[in-house]
Amino acid sequence: MTANRGNTMQKKKYDKEKWLGHIEEGIKAGPFSDNWDSLSEFNSPKWFSRDKFGIFIHYGLYSVPAFNHEWYSRCMYIKDSPEYKHHVETYGPHKDFGYKDFIPLLTAKRFDAAEWIELFKNAGARYICPVAEHHDGFQMYESSLSEWNSYDMGPHRDFLQELKDEAEKQGVSFCTSSHRAEHWWFMGHGKEFESDIKDPMELGDFYWPAMPEPDNFDMYSKPYPSEEYLDDWLIRTVEIIDKYQPSFLYFDWWIIHEAFKPYLQKVMAYYYNQGVKWGKEVAVCYKHDALSFGTGIVEIERGSFAEAKAYPWQTDTAVARNSWCYTNSLDYKSSFEIIATLIDVVSRNGNLLLNIGPKADGSIPEGDRKILTDLAGWMKINGEAIYGSKPWRKSKEGPTADSDGQFADGKEKVYTSKDMRFTAGHGCIYVFVMKYPEDGNILIRSLGKSENKDEPDFFGIINKVSILGGKDAVGFISDEKGLHISEKVQNRDFPVVIKIETR
Repeated sequence: MTANRGNTMQKKKYDKEKWLGHIEEGIKAGPFSDNWDSLSEFNSPKWFSRDKFGIFIHYGLYSVPAFNHEWYSRCMYIKDSPEYKHHVETYGPHKDFGYKDFIPLLTAKRFDAAEWIELFKNAGARYICPVAEHHDGFQMYESSLSEWNSYDMGPHRDFLQELKDEAEKQGVSFCTSSHRAEHWWFMGHGKEFESDIKDPMELGDFYWPAMPEPDNFDMYSKPYPSEEYLDDWLIRTVEIIDKYQPSFLYFDWWIIHEAFKPYLQKVMAYYYNQGVKWGKEVAVCYKHDALSFGTGIVEIERGSFAEAKAYPWQTDTAVARNSWCYTNSLDYKSSFEIIATLIDVVSRNGNLLLNIGPKADGSIPEGDRKILTDLAGWMKINGEAIYGSKPWRKSKEGPTADSDGQFADGKEKVYTSKDMRFTAGHGCIYVFVMKYPEDGNILIRSLGKSENKDEPDFFGIINKVSILGGKDAVGFISDEKGLHISEKVQNRDFPVVIKIETR
């Protein structure tokens, strides 16, 4: 197979000192320096706050087995795990067929960058974020640092470049993510029994370094990432920055480890300085408290803040509850839930990065496509309440409680006709009725005549009320109980937006 260690491909080597010198030159060029004080001068990009909605793309070798989730490369080497048993039953012993042997099976024969971008753009996405390298260590782009990439092996495609070219052609911002940090320990279980990971490994090898897995939320865990590994992580990240000039760079969680701190500051100073050089607003997205607050964009995985924040932030979540990549057992969310998540997040000053997972052949699964198609229809009507919007003085009203934090999408939230979400923009207030009632009778308590003139929710003049995608002007009554509207709508499958124009 193409990926076997015995192949004739020349192993790539790079001049580490030359790369490190290049990075230092980029840092010295300024205006940012590699310390938190300097990096605190960062300002979140205006385009990010304006565009609100992007598409995350998990596409890689894990798309080939398409079993359980995108951590297949780790779990297939854990004895007695479902992935281990599935692997042996389906592909044979690990010493004969290891993770590397999936490389020739990633055919991408149906991959069409133009089709992908058109589908995402029609769904309302203003930016995309394909995964450049996942924890498994396989680069989905052409690299000068390692031959273990999708251009030199397997499909012989530079997916990042093709997607970037097409995104820019269609007016969609290109971003990308690196999940390389976790590779320090991701393949380590393969050393615990006879497998293809038993072979000697060194820098540049696909499975290197395969360290024992720590408590990966322990920020001081050992074995401590080595200088050799951290330098390689830094150089790989800078190669992505130089080649693809992403509008934002996303990191997964293990950069919280103490060892990454000085390297993070270097890569951020280099990247932010390159952004200045390009004349482009850029940002780093991060989880937990991996960065000093205010130096990048806060990211919440599969969750949200319960209230609006004064700073821009982002949630990343997937169309399915149980995986980020395509599998044969996806537990899909409903289109309603995805749209409601977008509304919830935007009403709190956040962005939604919605993940889809293509199949190994490069086609978009029907379940993903259905959600994107429903989004397209809803955003075409209601996009003005999303794009360029800001939080109103209240983000919500109604009885349905919201949770604060990550991994809160275990089950779908049930809304009532009293649940409202708010945004403000274009000189208007937008009210999202999360579950529009059949009788059309709406009471928006936050827009009533307040008896407390010192601290009202709303103390202004309403000029006009309309329903996006519906009647251009509807009757209303405002009293101390709230704003009363009585208007039936034809399509109540998804949240309905009421537009309030004020004088």
